Amino acid sequence: MLQPSRDYAALRSNFAWSLPQTYNIATGVCDVWATCAPDRLAIRHVHLDGRREDWSFGQLAKVTNQFANALVAKGIQRGDRVALLLPQCPQTAIAHLAIYKVGAIAVPLASLFGLDALRYRLGDSGARALVTDDAGLEKVSSLRPDLPGLELVIATETGDGTSERFDDLVARASDRFEAAATSVNDPALMIYTSGTTGQPKGVLHGHRVLLGHLPGIEMSQNFLPQDGDFLWTPSDWAWAGGLLNALFPALHHGVPVLSYAFRKFDPEFAFALMAKENVRNAFIPPTALKILRSVERPMARYDLALRSVGSAGEALGRETYDWFFDEFGFAVNEFYGQTECNAVLGSCKAAGVSRSGAIGKAVPGHEVAIINDEGQVLPAGALGQIAVRAPDPVMFLEYWGQPEATRDKFIGEWMVTGDQGVQDDEGYVSFVGRDDDVITSAGYRIGPTEIEDCLLSHPAIALSAVVGKPDPVRTELVKAFVVLNAGVQGDDGLKADISRYVRERLSAHEYPREIEFVDALPMTTTGKVIRRELRDQAQTKVDVLTGA
Repeated sequence: MLQPSRDYAALRSNFAWSLPQTYNIATGVCDVWATCAPDRLAIRHVHLDGRREDWSFGQLAKVTNQFANALVAKGIQRGDRVALLLPQCPQTAIAHLAIYKVGAIAVPLASLFGLDALRYRLGDSGARALVTDDAGLEKVSSLRPDLPGLELVIATETGDGTSERFDDLVARASDRFEAAATSVNDPALMIYTSGTTGQPKGVLHGHRVLLGHLPGIEMSQNFLPQDGDFLWTPSDWAWAGGLLNALFPALHHGVPVLSYAFRKFDPEFAFALMAKENVRNAFIPPTALKILRSVERPMARYDLALRSVGSAGEALGRETYDWFFDEFGFAVNEFYGQTECNAVLGSCKAAGVSRSGAIGKAVPGHEVAIINDEGQVLPAGALGQIAVRAPDPVMFLEYWGQPEATRDKFIGEWMVTGDQGVQDDEGYVSFVGRDDDVITSAGYRIGPTEIEDCLLSHPAIALSAVVGKPDPVRTELVKAFVVLNAGVQGDDGLKADISRYVRERLSAHEYPREIEFVDALPMTTTGKVIRRELRDQAQTKVDVLTGA
């Protein structure tokens, strides 16, 4: 745990890893508190109809033990993969913790996944069991013939004749269970990459991954925990952002978590929910923050108790950072990582680390640098790849079943991220873009983030994404896909105005030479823009025009 300090240098120098040999995530986030403070609130679930359902740490430990016993009785053993296809709800947390207690491996899957995505992940992971709700059950029922290894399906709601009922299994099981004595390096969790580049890969993490997250999450929440803290995130608990940036770090510190399963993210309701439940801390990805910007004067309209907001998953940008500070009176703390190695760069206004347009600095306990293709550390101001030195507690164990891809993730002692960035003399790192997102135009290397940030400041624009479109003269030209604000009509005059707007604020080589108005941007389930699809669209139009 970080010792709060207003001095970043002291924060780094006073921190050292001290990992236990034996550690189980479930014991750390649940059983410890159930022993010393069983009545302490762990999870408050708000149902769609407004009903509240409170779970104490004592209740959580009891039902977790019962479900762990039920899994063992059904043949689930240490090392088996158990998939979870559930929204934010207490059963999601219970299933995770029970799986860890057994020593099995949790494979979270997003409720928004379609049939192909589910078939691939369930098959690739070799999942023996699946815990899901009725909506998930309906999807998976048609996939069962393709998944002979999926022996057990457990339904948290009404279920059907092919599944076991969660409540029935729990009711029949003992509430005493001794968690597996796992080491920090034993596998616990496998999260599939977003698939922004190529087929998704199963990122296997050990139990240490939670401990590795703690410094970065404590920083991003201005030194979590503090008295009265209560954390919420709109992020799905099926990905690293929801689980490891919010749910588990909060429970580790005894901070209660608010859960609510959005059918569709509603910014007005999100503010109302935070106000009604007295939320003090939030993890809100940049896309959600940009949507929240559509709400006028939220501080004047809602009685908000927020003291900290962290954000990660994609670039936040100056425009959103400045809007948040102007509206709420404190800075959103941006931080950075990826599924393989998360929360390694970060901001913390309380520690004096906060700058518009920058991710932040290396989080205590992690060594991060900008390197070239040979693994050499580059000087301040040079564009290169963001990399993390191994070994590191938060770093993944391997890509599931892909040893070659695991090896390719490293250059010597550095784990490469595939993200381009620049570090300044003070240690602040700025994100430029994915390796394959960087646009080469007329000899210039252009990152999409700065252009997208500028576009977002235009009064007509709600969301934007920028890609390179093949061009015979410039190699690539800058093309912008733009979602307009409600009530704004897109025409050639607006396109010209937007191009001029960016040219005047950035430079003559960065403005979008093509603009396409779209109703929505392609997004992963984690809220990241899938630029690969947009590049494919741009390429397809080139092929049509050239007759290729």
